[in-house]
Amino acid sequence: MKNIRRRKFMQLSALGLAAGAVAKADGLVPVAPTKKADASLKNEVDVLVVGGGTAGVVAAIQAARAGAKTMIVERGTQLGGTMTTGGVAWPGIFGAWGKQVIGGIGWELVKESVELDGGEMPDFSVYLKPHWKNQVMINQFLYALLAEEKCEKAGVDIATYEFPTQVTKTGKGWTVTCAGFGTQRTVNCKQIIDCTGGAAVVGLIGGERLREAETQPGSYLFKIGKPLDPGRGQCKRFAVEGADSTNSRTVTAANLFGRKMLLERLRGNPKKQLMHMQPETSFRENYRIMGEAFITEADYVAGKSYDDGVCNAFYPIDLHTMSGLKGKKLKSGIVPIIPLGALIPKGCKNIMVAGRCVSSDRMANSALRVQAPCMAMGQAAGAAAALAVEKQTTPGAVPLPELRALLERNGAIWAGESI
Repeated sequence: MKNIRRRKFMQLSALGLAAGAVAKADGLVPVAPTKKADASLKNEVDVLVVGGGTAGVVAAIQAARAGAKTMIVERGTQLGGTMTTGGVAWPGIFGAWGKQVIGGIGWELVKESVELDGGEMPDFSVYLKPHWKNQVMINQFLYALLAEEKCEKAGVDIATYEFPTQVTKTGKGWTVTCAGFGTQRTVNCKQIIDCTGGAAVVGLIGGERLREAETQPGSYLFKIGKPLDPGRGQCKRFAVEGADSTNSRTVTAANLFGRKMLLERLRGNPKKQLMHMQPETSFRENYRIMGEAFITEADYVAGKSYDDGVCNAFYPIDLHTMSGLKGKKLKSGIVPIIPLGALIPKGCKNIMVAGRCVSSDRMANSALRVQAPCMAMGQAAGAAAALAVEKQTTPGAVPLPELRALLERNGAIWAGESI
């Protein structure tokens, strides 16, 4: 029993529990903390990634692996965004027309999630129709754990429950003021990667953003009657009209609507047990930036090439409305390309975006917003930011051959290429 107590104590100590604890035969007894937490913090980093979702996780890991001191700030409880908190745990699409066109750190995370869960890997030599059959089923809970582990192994500092309130340009880059409950943080950084899904940081510095008056409906995911089988099955969902992730008020409204609908469903099925409920609505659309390059629907469906193309995308045009889907399939052989300029806000330096706030029109964005392209954008942004720090330049000025080499060393597939 003494050995068991000692092992338990060491485990708890290693986890760094804030209150501390000692193991006793009848449970845990809290112990006074040995050090008072400082509510006012200051960090000096090379790259600050804001938003720990689909694109942000990959951007942070790539920047850190490239040698940049990196920090990621996430407003929620965990990393992973749409795939974990939102529950859309079937990312895609990584393959097109019989070949893999998106790889890298995002694919590394997906692959390890599937393998650790004993799931089924896709066969990229076959392209299935309809397109959604090419998406990969993952265990959302495993993905969140692996995302944290990979960030920590790469040396990324993680700050959850925090979000920027002020961003100020300095001679060396940026000073970002973040707030969380019980925490005030100042981060001095050389580069920012805005992965908030709505270009929130770009908005704070006065950068140009685009958005329609309406937004695509979001999804509130749940399971009634039968348990959720993570990595094997999908949840049911309610469409949340006008779902808007712009601020805490609009997110609250979307979540309250989804939960109200779920409660009504349960009252209509008194013999059915609620088995699973996601904590937050999954959002499809928010602000986009006006970038140094701009991807139109015509560019996207034609697979337009760019001198600064950095990664591929693959998904049909997929605009959701409450009355139905407005879609357009890609012609056989077409693989859209994303240029570096679409990740750089117009007229801005030392800040990039990655993910669904990429510079694009609404129809092109309806395809670019899905997970695999967001992961590819995140990795490209992370690599460009790290190179910019190393070479003391801006992301738009990094040598493309060196950017390509860095990305390919980390498993990414360059624009126009496949494996």
